[in-house]
Amino acid sequence: MTRRNHKPRHRQTKWTTVYVLVGLWVGISCTTAHKPDKPNVLLILVDDLRPAIGAYGDSIAITPNMDKLAAKGLLFKRAYSNQAVCGPSRYNLLLGSRSTSSGIYNFGSDFRDHYPDAVTLPQYFKQHGYHAESMGKVFHVGHNTYDDTASWSVPHYKDRVIEYVDSASKKEGFTREEALFSNMEWGYARSLPRGLAWESPDVADDAYADGRISNRAIERLRNLKSNPDRPFFLAVGFARPHLPFSVPKKYWDMYDESALPLPQHTRRPEGAPSYAVKYGDEIDQYIPIPTTVTEAPFPDSLSRKLIHGYYAGVSYVDVQIGKVLNELAALGLDDNTIVVLWGDHGYMLGEMGMWTKHVNYELANRIPLIIAAPDMGSKGAHTTQLAETVDIYPTLADLAGLPAPEVTQSLDGLSMVSVLNNPEARIRDHAYHSFPRGGRLGRAIRTDRYRLVEWTKIDDPAEAAAYELYDYQNGPMEITNIADEQPEVRATLQSILGRHPAAMPPRPQSPRRE
Repeated sequence: MTRRNHKPRHRQTKWTTVYVLVGLWVGISCTTAHKPDKPNVLLILVDDLRPAIGAYGDSIAITPNMDKLAAKGLLFKRAYSNQAVCGPSRYNLLLGSRSTSSGIYNFGSDFRDHYPDAVTLPQYFKQHGYHAESMGKVFHVGHNTYDDTASWSVPHYKDRVIEYVDSASKKEGFTREEALFSNMEWGYARSLPRGLAWESPDVADDAYADGRISNRAIERLRNLKSNPDRPFFLAVGFARPHLPFSVPKKYWDMYDESALPLPQHTRRPEGAPSYAVKYGDEIDQYIPIPTTVTEAPFPDSLSRKLIHGYYAGVSYVDVQIGKVLNELAALGLDDNTIVVLWGDHGYMLGEMGMWTKHVNYELANRIPLIIAAPDMGSKGAHTTQLAETVDIYPTLADLAGLPAPEVTQSLDGLSMVSVLNNPEARIRDHAYHSFPRGGRLGRAIRTDRYRLVEWTKIDDPAEAAAYELYDYQNGPMEITNIADEQPEVRATLQSILGRHPAAMPPRPQSPRRE
């Protein structure tokens, strides 16, 4: 809010003026001592978290802490990732650029090789006087992908994503996925044994990385409070519920496995191109998953165990988030801190016969997004405004009162501040995302009702495109591709998609770091 100085409408005595000025000085001094001019930012990132949260209407999830955050902020019911895989999705967030703008669709490409002068979201805050710090999984580190040192005021605090603590689960040396997340060479990593898909030892929370990360965040918040004159941008990344579903036994005990519902629709979308679907790609890197995953659904017992493990991981990370948020409140920092809860992409739990992500479908791309900000116009509400991951960068800059970012990379998002003040506000009519599969790039838009996916060959984009069109009026899963049955709807959505720039071709892999 801009302050305007008005001349008094009546004459004041000298002493009246002095008293007023002293009073204003004392008030301003007290306010400054307790509340910096700029708000802090606490960005909470959760790996592989679909909207499996009570506040989103999930009747299975036990998530009181995320529910409590939703009651203090605005819940985006229709938020979407820009690409359903963690490495590029985190670049979407931290660069504010869609994958089709950056050309980074996979692991192993360092954005600094292509955009050396790019300004990341935390780096932008750092340039405006913030202390920027991160811990846990923020940038994707692994698979020949690394952290960005220019983004932070102090070195990033890394911990594990793949982790086993039960002696019965541990292998001699690394498992395949442990090696890949440790940036070991791909060929060597592929020669290693697979790890288990889950474990449930009776251990303390901090036996695993996410418990240690919540402890670290609490410690750092206490330290950061000691310097009230410098605002902070603190990014806290949690690994669960990413595979393996390795969390303490007490979180498994919160759920009755026999009562967990199984997916009702386990077939690929009728009429979908063969390259648009997937059945392995990640789930098959763990025991006891078959090494070759086909379209056939898993046995019910295996599906229930995996679903059980996923929800145990959700509740485990919910408790870690609660610890951090409770400390933020206990320190008196919550009334001047913007809190964002973001899942990097959606997740499939056997729906359509598919597991994890890596496709252009609803469950792989719909994400949880909750924003709680001081003095925001609507708290405890939800909005159906379509939002994208790339919207977070300009929204945070706007909320913090920083200048509109002028950066060298493409900044593709829109500020959602008007929606935070009025959940009924509408500033975009579709969300945009993409994913490459089978030598083709699928560019997609999601409107309130439909999703259109346009598939073109990466090495020959001039070739006639193939299309998928789905109607979500009756549910969140893709049942039948109606692209040929609804030519008018398809044409309307094609014209919207046509307004977006042509996609950048995939960037080459970066040299390995030693």
